[in-house]
Amino acid sequence: MKDGLGFLGALVIAVGLGLGGWFVGDGFFKGRAAERYVTVKGVSERDVKADIGLWPIRFVSTHDDLSQAQTRIAESKQIILDFLKSHGIHEDAVALQKLSVTDVLANPYRSGSTQSRYIISQTLMVRTNNPTPIQKASQHVGDLVKAGVVLSSQGGTDSVPTYLFTQLSRLKPEMIAEATANARRAAARFAEDSGSRIGKIRRARQGVFVILPRDRAPGIMEGTQLEKTLRVVSTLQYYLKD
Repeated sequence: MKDGLGFLGALVIAVGLGLGGWFVGDGFFKGRAAERYVTVKGVSERDVKADIGLWPIRFVSTHDDLSQAQTRIAESKQIILDFLKSHGIHEDAVALQKLSVTDVLANPYRSGSTQSRYIISQTLMVRTNNPTPIQKASQHVGDLVKAGVVLSSQGGTDSVPTYLFTQLSRLKPEMIAEATANARRAAARFAEDSGSRIGKIRRARQGVFVILPRDRAPGIMEGTQLEKTLRVVSTLQYYLKD
């Protein structure tokens, strides 16, 4: 009788150990299965056109007589306004941004003689929601020089247009959806090639939206191009199932 009980006890222990090993093994398998995932990237791009144009035009006049220098700067200003108007940019899109008068003789660190005592510089800022005329006008800026306008880039202001795209929020939802769909297709293709199926999303990270110049080449800045490329890259991780 004791031998029978001993045998039964040993059998129960053996079965228990076997079941315990199965549960541990199954749990390990599930844990490893949960770690099977693929990381993919989805890209979405849009060709866009700038909707705001900015063009600072800085010009100067010099003369030994202050009134003569003022007359010249006023003449140059009118020449610029007429030039802009001839290219479809009216005066209401132009604002006086900066005016400075320098008396060279008032500089205690000057050396040598000077022919022009006074230097007057002025900046006109062109701002418009239709930047195409700015682009066209800037290609004929040489006409201003021929007309006697002295353009200047001193003081950190270059007479070069800048083009801005400000409608990013309008395109964000559809571009994010497109980037996510592209990432899912890439994950599905990977899973198919590996004999698996994709499951739920494990992790998702939306990339930063960037505005790039349409013509990407060394030295080309995005702000100087009217045509741009809007781009976002989303990174997603999908679980893989057998």
